[in-house]
Amino acid sequence: MDDDDFDTPWKEVVMCHFPEFMAFYFPLAHAAIDWSRPHVFLDQEFAALSRDAELGKRLLDKLVSVYLRDGGVQWLLVHVEVQGWRDARFAERMFVYNYRVYDRHHRAVASLALLTDDNRHWRPSSFGYRLLGCWMAIEFPVVKLVDFADHADELLRHDNPFALVTLAHLQARQTRGNAHRRRAAKLRLTRLLYQRDWDRQRIINLYRVIDWIMRLPQALEVRLSYVALQLERRRAMPYISSMERYCMERGHQQGLEKGLQEGRQKGLQEGRQKGWQEGRQEGRQEGQQEGQCVLLTELLQQRFGELDAVARARLAAADVSQLLVWAKNFVSAATLDEVFRNR
Repeated sequence: MDDDDFDTPWKEVVMCHFPEFMAFYFPLAHAAIDWSRPHVFLDQEFAALSRDAELGKRLLDKLVSVYLRDGGVQWLLVHVEVQGWRDARFAERMFVYNYRVYDRHHRAVASLALLTDDNRHWRPSSFGYRLLGCWMAIEFPVVKLVDFADHADELLRHDNPFALVTLAHLQARQTRGNAHRRRAAKLRLTRLLYQRDWDRQRIINLYRVIDWIMRLPQALEVRLSYVALQLERRRAMPYISSMERYCMERGHQQGLEKGLQEGRQKGLQEGRQKGWQEGRQEGRQEGQQEGQCVLLTELLQQRFGELDAVARARLAAADVSQLLVWAKNFVSAATLDEVFRNR
């Protein structure tokens, strides 16, 4: 498994936008489902089925109950597998989970596979065996993200959000080991995300996915987050993907730089080692407070308008821990008073 973690974002985006996931990767199945009726994720049921199945690691398993367009109250269990690396027993696992779901629910089961590895030729789509006149087998549709690698321009123009998720995944692999190329690719996707006429929550969900998939070194991440804030300001959208993380990173970076500078100065006067340690510690604390204060002020003004002198004074006098509490409050606050509450 490579260093990039594709687990958390895939789970989140599939659950939040499951109909679009199906429409983009499995259009035939999507067309057969009645999306006017609710679909339900059966995570507990699937956990019970797979608990004792030691068949290798899985990137994502989701069991979903959906209704079909024909057949009245007939319903279907769709088993989705997202696999990120070659696994010789993958098809066998699809077979095992399929019959376990049927055995428990006595319903038709459709198993679907989305493969995120780099191997164009590995396409496990069936498993079965014959014995003494008995034939047991399963065949299932397979989609490979690598097949989209030659269609980047189409992905950029596509209105389905999973086009951008796919592109983020592909570019994360293409830029592995080259942080500056990845930053440029991530910035491009971020700008494109804000150009779409999508609602606020969708932008939040997708930016969080892109942010997780295309991870950057701390310094580059802070610079790109600042650009994202500018894009939000232009759209007048009070939104932040991971405010706490950004505050900590920005404050840490400023504090580290300031601490190193003061440490060098003190080191020349009182001894290099002692001055560097003291300056680094003091500078980091002051830099964290300053960075978080500036960022929180910008976000509060973006959402609630120009701050009065009292609010500015509270922000300037607050320490790092207090600013972090207010930053967490900001995510869901509807008024300025809710931000400054300490519960």
